[in-house]
Amino acid sequence: MRTKKYIFLLITLLFAGILTNVSAQTVVNSDSSAKVITTTSQVSPNEIQKVDKPTSGLAYIKDSFINFADSTGFAALNWQTVFMIFISCLLLYLAIVKGFEPLLLLPIAFGMLLTNLPGAGLFNAELFAGGQVHWDNFVQKGGLLDYLYLGVKLGIYPCLIFVGVGAMTDFGPMLANPKSLLLGAAAQLGIFMTYLAAVGLGFTPQEAGSIGIIGGADGPTAIFLTTKLAPHLLGPIAVAAYSYMALVPVIQPPIMRLLTTKKERGIRMKQLRIVSKKEKIIFPIFGTAFISLLLPPAAPLIGSLLLGNLMRESGVVERLSKTVQNELMNIVTIFLGITVGATATSATFMNLQTIEIMVIGVLAFSFGTAGGVLLAKFMNLFTKEKINPLIGSAGVSAVPMAARVSQVVGQETDPGNFLLMHAMGPNVAGVIGSAVAAGLMLTMLK
Repeated sequence: MRTKKYIFLLITLLFAGILTNVSAQTVVNSDSSAKVITTTSQVSPNEIQKVDKPTSGLAYIKDSFINFADSTGFAALNWQTVFMIFISCLLLYLAIVKGFEPLLLLPIAFGMLLTNLPGAGLFNAELFAGGQVHWDNFVQKGGLLDYLYLGVKLGIYPCLIFVGVGAMTDFGPMLANPKSLLLGAAAQLGIFMTYLAAVGLGFTPQEAGSIGIIGGADGPTAIFLTTKLAPHLLGPIAVAAYSYMALVPVIQPPIMRLLTTKKERGIRMKQLRIVSKKEKIIFPIFGTAFISLLLPPAAPLIGSLLLGNLMRESGVVERLSKTVQNELMNIVTIFLGITVGATATSATFMNLQTIEIMVIGVLAFSFGTAGGVLLAKFMNLFTKEKINPLIGSAGVSAVPMAARVSQVVGQETDPGNFLLMHAMGPNVAGVIGSAVAAGLMLTMLK
């Protein structure tokens, strides 16, 4: 009974409030009408009719629908954004259906999709115009991807990726065969050849250095260097670097077959020696100190890479090693991929410059593959223990895919020839080589 009284009282109060609101609105309308009437002597009869004519409910609803339609992203679509959305869907298809480097290609493609949705405001390129972070407008205009992109802009994500890569990498094959360091260095030929080609096409030295690093087939290094030298090219360079990394099994084999004979592809190499734990622990410490003193700008990448490797080889921080290999690596990969894809807007992606970058990127990759193979052939002229030139192609740092390609092409000639462990030496040396090349570019160009 008491509940019914409360309900009745509540309904009464609501009804009273409605009446009060209606009365107040009537007074306001009366005042407005009075104002209009007092000014009729100054306006024409037609204007009076326009002022006094109330807006109908149907017209109000029509205007609301029109305003809603104008506020949607569909109203702002143009052929450029539609084309970029199509490209993002194509990359998603390659990642999901074809399995081309899906761990990074999928988030990159989805980041492209998000940034090209009109009106979403997830990424605002003007906040990073001129290679600078415009903090004064960041709070008012910053979207979700703008904040995540700071990890790329400040060079945080690539270094964290390198910690994970180092923790997953066994440098034993390289230490067991130090000559593989030379093969990894030779595969960086593509970086410097592409640099010269890009300068010849009219790119600035800084832009050419960023484009050239595509030849190292190392996505994090390409992103790290580009954010330092040519941040406005980050979108096309990152997409090119990861796309060509995914296409290693397509690009490399024809070049490898072209530059080697059947006899060379059939060379069998001796089993590698066992590398001691002491060697594996000393190497990341000594390597970090030596390379960082030689090329200080390379210290962030080399230090991160070899820190992760020291966690792996020391055996005393197994929990940390597993964390950087799994949880940390996965989280950073998601953020890195989405934000790099977000830079691929129609304004930065749809121009002749981007097409030139994509074409030069293929040449960079091809020169890198050829450089490693040709150096191995040259070394065979002076050594008793012959090197299978196919392992030289693994000097591009697409770990471990490039090493697997060497194994596959070698077994086409001799199914019993196992080159994988031999190819892993130049492969991991290529990771160091690309980081050193990036440090050299920063030293010379920044």
